[in-house]
Amino acid sequence: MKTKILLAGLGLALASCESMDLVPDSQGNTASWYTTETELQLAANELYILGYWQEPLNSAEQWSDNTTYRLVNRNPGSNGTVLDGTLNGQQYEVYALWQQSYKLIARCNTMLENIHKAEGNINAETLNRFAGEAYFSRACKYADLTFFYGDVPYLDKTLTINEAEQQSRMPRDEVKALTYADFDKAIEYLPISYGASQTIHATRGAALAMKARYALYMGDYAIAADAAKACIDLGVYTLEPDFAKLFKQSTKVNPEKIFVLPRSIENEVVLDSWVVKNGLPRNAGGYGSYNPSWDLLAAYLCTDGLPIDESPLFNPRKPFENRDPRCAMTIVEFNTEHCGFDYDPSPAATQVMNYTTGKMQSNNDTRIVNQYASYNGLLWKKGIDATWMDNGLNVEQDYIIMRYADVLLIYAEAMIEQNKIDDSVVQAINEVRSRAYGVNYRQTDLYPAVTAGTQETMRKAVRIERRMEFAMENQRLQDLMRWKLASKALNGYNFIMLEPHDLLNNVVNKGLWFWAMTPQIDEDGLADFSALFNAGYCTTGAKRIFPDREYLWPIPTHDMELNPNLTNNEGY
Repeated sequence: MKTKILLAGLGLALASCESMDLVPDSQGNTASWYTTETELQLAANELYILGYWQEPLNSAEQWSDNTTYRLVNRNPGSNGTVLDGTLNGQQYEVYALWQQSYKLIARCNTMLENIHKAEGNINAETLNRFAGEAYFSRACKYADLTFFYGDVPYLDKTLTINEAEQQSRMPRDEVKALTYADFDKAIEYLPISYGASQTIHATRGAALAMKARYALYMGDYAIAADAAKACIDLGVYTLEPDFAKLFKQSTKVNPEKIFVLPRSIENEVVLDSWVVKNGLPRNAGGYGSYNPSWDLLAAYLCTDGLPIDESPLFNPRKPFENRDPRCAMTIVEFNTEHCGFDYDPSPAATQVMNYTTGKMQSNNDTRIVNQYASYNGLLWKKGIDATWMDNGLNVEQDYIIMRYADVLLIYAEAMIEQNKIDDSVVQAINEVRSRAYGVNYRQTDLYPAVTAGTQETMRKAVRIERRMEFAMENQRLQDLMRWKLASKALNGYNFIMLEPHDLLNNVVNKGLWFWAMTPQIDEDGLADFSALFNAGYCTTGAKRIFPDREYLWPIPTHDMELNPNLTNNEGY
């Protein structure tokens, strides 16, 4: 019998905007067969149902200082529960993560309880591999649960309803130890590679990498560094030379991708239509309303390795020039082709080139023509291209959970936090940075290489590197939370452009487009736009609110009602 923890709110699975079914219908499915290799394979396939892994953390970028959303800017105070200070146990975000995690944990437990039925039918190595997949999946879900909720119920077997009613929250450190043990079993049992087949399934490298990430999040830096180094030493992963290519829907199997859930038009598993429509520019038939923030644009270093308020190379009128190449590969550069159109959000640009027709047309990506165009003038470019407009806006972009660049930066950060700064740390950061410039990390005269410094300067270096590298990959919120910077970075306003005619008269016609002055960058790499605002060159959108209590999320209300032994986190 399923536990009440798992029974509560199962209907939420139906509320997801994206199909959670990753297994083709032709393969069937099972929750009870475990006697043959075929049955175990079917059961293992179900561990990778997309919803278990992406709901709701595929929305985490929206809860950070990397993004802004048109509807929120039109309705200040509607930032969503994570950023308007009202997070509670009845909210979808809170319940979906809890529910999807425990649903997958239940599948893992059932598989581990029944896998012995196949003994004698398949060899021990194959049997262990299937067990390794279950240990891996269970560990990943407890990693999410302990990061966001702290103490959580620990289930490693199927419980009756009566048993579930007695289940209380286990201290996080105890769950953490058990989670590390699961990762270690996965590392022991999983193969380094499956060859050309079964690219969905977890490998030893995936287990090492996810253990490293979890240990970094938990502040166990020695464990994080050792796991990341072991993953690196496998020698099977490399950085994709073309940063922009890595995120295209056409890029499938790639040596940088360590743990990925593929989407497939054929299997009707596609990118959420909300993401597609809101990511595409209005000229291309989208809404262009889910945007990078000014905070993110200001964060990218200049090509001399300095922040924009220190570099003589930065020109606030041309904010994409002389910037780290990832800036223009993540955010659409002004006056460049994007999805078949010239992109120019200036109110002076009422006409733009349509490269498909070769003719100028009305520019729907400026608010003076279309009031709902991007409120801050920015659009996402990372992974977005004209192919998103094909196939009825069905996009099969992979859901990347772990890639090699992350392992390198996890290793570097974990070593820095131990104050063990050596050549391997510098190399790890520079491998990631030099890739953006299209050169080898040893070619230090061709990019702004990081050099060994104090723990404080190296900490700053790896943190800004993470922000430049992983924007739009749903990691920024977790980084801010674990660095204890969320209450600083996420309390304040999203800054946006003036209303179109004010913008035209007070900024553009005075030769001050795009930014009238350079934003200042503080010691934590966070931008300050108060001078622009006070001078009347920009305005504010929605206010972000992140109270200290949200460093841990509340326990879902419905589960506490079903189980009186569950207590809530402080402040809720």
